[in-house]
Amino acid sequence: MNAAEDVLTVTEPEPELIVAPPVRRPMWRPGLGFLHPRMWLPLVLMLAVLATLWTWGAHSMPYLLPPLGDIGDTLREDADYYVNNAWVTLKEALMGLGLGLVAAFVLAVITSEFPLARRAIMPVAVILNVTPLVAIAPALVVAFGFGAAPKLIVTGLICFFPILINTSMGLRAVPQPVLQVYRTVNASRLETLWYIRIPMAMPYLFAALRIVFPLSVVGAVVAELSAAGSSEGLGTAISLASSMNRLAAVYASIAILALLGSVLLLLVTALERRVLHWHESRQGNGG
Repeated sequence: MNAAEDVLTVTEPEPELIVAPPVRRPMWRPGLGFLHPRMWLPLVLMLAVLATLWTWGAHSMPYLLPPLGDIGDTLREDADYYVNNAWVTLKEALMGLGLGLVAAFVLAVITSEFPLARRAIMPVAVILNVTPLVAIAPALVVAFGFGAAPKLIVTGLICFFPILINTSMGLRAVPQPVLQVYRTVNASRLETLWYIRIPMAMPYLFAALRIVFPLSVVGAVVAELSAAGSSEGLGTAISLASSMNRLAAVYASIAILALLGSVLLLLVTALERRVLHWHESRQGNGG
């Protein structure tokens, strides 16, 4: 018998065919993801918990927290009063935010293009940021009168510093190899600013706007409370209600302020999704 015949032939088993389970299509379309319970159910549960705690606190400490029903009755009975004052505060907040945005953006461009200007402007901006604006408000009233100007200036100053810092960082965040490419094609400083630096700064700018849009409402209320001569606005409504010991009216104004800040935050977030659809931070969540 040959040795070759002694060798047993081993047949390898054929690999089993693994059938992948069928892919389940999502029940919710990408544009309607907010309708999924996992998106809104945690918020609803949190609001229910807060309402329960508030009711308990109003029962235990009526001098500190009014019942939610009293706040709702105040809003319903004086709806026109609160709508008019909310509109005044919203206008002051948006106009002051616009002033702060324009001034901060211009100064950020200047400080990013000229290092000498940056060394001169940034220390003054830091000093202005740490100065209590409530103490400046009376001086602004003396300088500009009892109109809207002091309130707009205070609101603009509150929104100014975050925009300045974030935008200047974004304008200077361009990688050096990219700048070198533009230098090799003899791009002007204006072209580099428009096509490279400003697009690079947009994520930084919107990060600041997500902070200052709700903060502008706070700035407008602070200006109304600290600047003499205010006759309208939610800050004035809070001051009048507290002087008459109307606790429900105070919290009604606070609730409207919270609603205004939340709406402004949602608006700037939606605008960011539109403008920065190309950015890598928006690629993972569907833009």
